[in-house]
Amino acid sequence: MSSFAWGLVGPGRIAHTFAAAVQQSPGMHLAAVCGRDPDRSQAFASQWARDGRPAPRALASLQALLDDAAVDAVYIATPHAQHIDALLACLQAGRPVLCEKPLVATLAQAQRAVALARERRVFMMEALWSRFLPAYDEVRAWLQAGAIGAVQRVQSSFCFPTTVQPEGRLYNPALAGGALLDLGVYNLAMSRWALATSHGTCPPLQHLHVDGLLAVTGVDRRVAGTLVFEGGAVAQFACAIDGLGENALSIQGERGRIRLPEPFWGATEAVLEQPNRPAQRVQRPHAINGFEHQVAEVVRCVRAGLTESSRMPLDESLVLAEWMQAIRDRLGVRYPFDEGPAMPTPGHRDPSA
Repeated sequence: MSSFAWGLVGPGRIAHTFAAAVQQSPGMHLAAVCGRDPDRSQAFASQWARDGRPAPRALASLQALLDDAAVDAVYIATPHAQHIDALLACLQAGRPVLCEKPLVATLAQAQRAVALARERRVFMMEALWSRFLPAYDEVRAWLQAGAIGAVQRVQSSFCFPTTVQPEGRLYNPALAGGALLDLGVYNLAMSRWALATSHGTCPPLQHLHVDGLLAVTGVDRRVAGTLVFEGGAVAQFACAIDGLGENALSIQGERGRIRLPEPFWGATEAVLEQPNRPAQRVQRPHAINGFEHQVAEVVRCVRAGLTESSRMPLDESLVLAEWMQAIRDRLGVRYPFDEGPAMPTPGHRDPSA
């Protein structure tokens, strides 16, 4: 079988992590790179050339990349606010696409992208790499075996201090900045995953309580939230770009708890604690950097002719977008491209109600 060829849009910091995973994984290679700065694209392509693999090519535009018949799938690593345009272009061109989290910046954009992917029957997946890590495979086995009983609470934090840079990615509303979209998406995604793994499906959200603090630019610099689900399960989280947190995740049930120490989003360790028993600790180090598992999932799905991954389906991205929209609405965080009050996704209760 021929090597799977990746195209990359947005050769920034996180794109290097992706390129390392691709260029060290069997059966795939980085074929093409494009960005706003041709010199930067060329430098990125040159940096990731590897012996025994076709040399990556720097292309002048996204359209040139989409027109390249050698590209099997596209990875989008632009700032959040720019995801939607690149996503829609890929889907219109029929190109399978893996897009950095958050999939897009607003619920309306998520609904538009998912609708187009389904209409065109083109593979699309949000790059929530945490869900594919071997450490979480161990947690899944514990939860499905009932090691801690039904999950009652999930608690997590993802907080680190940054310097306020009004024009930078984290603080600029025009770039969809803020702690929630950059960090909190992990808290929400993995809390939802834990509840779904334990209960078979994530229970419907009944109540959302949220508080936070805004930066001088108007984006959220600190968010703390509690989500209450039917049946009484609770997920509590904190995310911040103005201070340090424990940055761990705790899954608690009637017969024990499971801890994923810092950094829970890139976990290499999981600990099962049960009353009157020694703790079970498993180590699952990354083979490369952790991204290798999600890129392998995309290759598997595309080669199988699938239009979405069962491990990170499009409905998950819609619900996450809906939750984050509701949280932003509660905090009063607005982006210049917001399209007014978002309509709930059909089939899901509006958590801001």
